Amino acid sequence: MGETAKSLSERFGKVLQKRQSMSINRNDTSTSISTQLDSLIPASKIATLTQGMFVGAVSDNFDERIEQKIFHAEIVVDNKLVAEETKAYQKIPDILSFVDADGQDRMKEEIDANYRKIKDDIVAIIDSELQRISDDPGLQHLVRPK
Repeated sequence: MGETAKSLSERFGKVLQKRQSMSINRNDTSTSISTQLDSLIPASKIATLTQGMFVGAVSDNFDERIEQKIFHAEIVVDNKLVAEETKAYQKIPDILSFVDADGQDRMKEEIDANYRKIKDDIVAIIDSELQRISDDPGLQHLVRPK
């Protein structure tokens, strides 16, 4: 979508397109033909691809040249087979539960507590390293005096 589609469209490049236009007025009819560089695969087409549709580009080797490097394809899915396979799936077991004895989900609190602990650990490491450097005569010049 959006920026990704635009980026991909630019990566696929442009192609020279012929345009023909016809103008009709009371006196005469004129036809003009012009050429213009247009995106090979427009961003709007990439952004509106439905599920299973994709565009891509491949590279070749010196000894294995590929003429058609850019492609547009569709993955065909056998829905019946997928449904049968899905029925056989087993539930992934919970490795760690954040639900407390009262049945409350405490995941956010646990994550916040871990975050604070990590920050505190980092501050402690920095303080101890600054102290170590300050105490070492060979390294004291690396620390500004307070």
